[in-house]
Amino acid sequence: MLDIHQLAVIAGVARAGSYTAAAELLGYTQPAVSYRMRALERTIGVQLAVRSGRGVRLTPAGRRLAQHAEAVLSALGAVEDEFRTYAAHAQGTVRVSAIHSACASLLPGTVARLRTVRPDVQIVVERASSPDAYRSLRDGRTDVALVSVRDGCRPDDPGPDPDAPGAGARPVVPEAEVVDLPLISDPRCVLLPADHPLADLRTIPLSALADEAWVLDEDREEFTAACARAGFEPRTAAITNDPATAHDMVAHGVGAAVTEGLALPPHPDPRVVARPLRDWPPRRVHALLRAETRRAPAVEALLTALQEAVDDHLATDGDPAPLRLARAAKAAG
Repeated sequence: MLDIHQLAVIAGVARAGSYTAAAELLGYTQPAVSYRMRALERTIGVQLAVRSGRGVRLTPAGRRLAQHAEAVLSALGAVEDEFRTYAAHAQGTVRVSAIHSACASLLPGTVARLRTVRPDVQIVVERASSPDAYRSLRDGRTDVALVSVRDGCRPDDPGPDPDAPGAGARPVVPEAEVVDLPLISDPRCVLLPADHPLADLRTIPLSALADEAWVLDEDREEFTAACARAGFEPRTAAITNDPATAHDMVAHGVGAAVTEGLALPPHPDPRVVARPLRDWPPRRVHALLRAETRRAPAVEALLTALQEAVDDHLATDGDPAPLRLARAAKAAG
C-alpha cells in the first residue's frame, strides 16, 4: 500500500530535481529520501527515477505518480485546514478582517446582536484594507473578509480601495472556494460646513467644489484623478489619515473632506453636513469567506447578525446614511 511519506518524497523530488535538494526541502536526510524512493518503486513495480548529471530525472511513470501525489497531499491539506477551522469555531472564535468603514458602522451592531444569541462566541476584529483582508482570507488568518468593491469590478479584483488607495491586489483564493455575499452599496460623500452655500443640495457635483480647500489623506490619487476629470486641481489645506480628525477639521472651517457614507460618525458635529457626490460611482461592501467555513455554526450566526445590522442600517429613516446624518446635524444646529 502507498505510504503518505513516500508520496511526499516523490513530490519533493519532482519539485527539487535531486535527492539532496528534496531532503533539504522535506527535512529528511539524503539516504532517507533514497530509501523511500526505492521502497516506492518496489510498491509500484516500475522504475520512477534515473540519474541525470548531479540530479535525478523522473521517468514518465514517476512524473505521473508525482502529479497524483501532489493532488493527494493537497486534498489532505485541505482536510486539515477545514478541521482546524472547525476546531477553532468549536472553541467559539471567529476572526473578521474588515475595511475601516465596516468596522465603524456595521460590526458594532453585528457583535452586539451576536452577543444576545451566541454569548459563547468571541469575535476577533482586524482593521485592514481590502487587499490585506483578501490576503488574510487566502492565508487562513481570517474567517470572514469585509471588503469594498468598485462598480464594474469583481470581488476577487476589487480595484482601487478608498481605505487604502493604490494598494489594490488581486487575491489568489480560487473563486470556486469563496462564498461572496454582497451586503450594501456605499456612496462617496463630501463633508462641508453646515453654513456652506451648497449645504441645502441633496447631492453635489464634484465640479461645483473646484474652489474649495480640502482636508485629504496621504493616499489621494483616486480623488485627485476624479478632480482632474471634473476640470480642476484640488487645493490641499491639511492632510490626515484619520477620518475623525478630518471631520473635526471641517467643523472648524479648515476645508471640505471626502468620505464614504458608512464611515460617517454616528453622532456628527452639528457644524458639518454630509452630501453624496454626484456622478461618483459608489462602492459595494461584500463579505467573503471560504465555502467550508460558512458551515460552521458560529460563522453562520455571525453572518445572520451581520445581515441584520445591514438591514437596520438601510431601514433607518429610509434614507442613506449621509442624508440621514446631514439632516440630523442640520436640525441640531
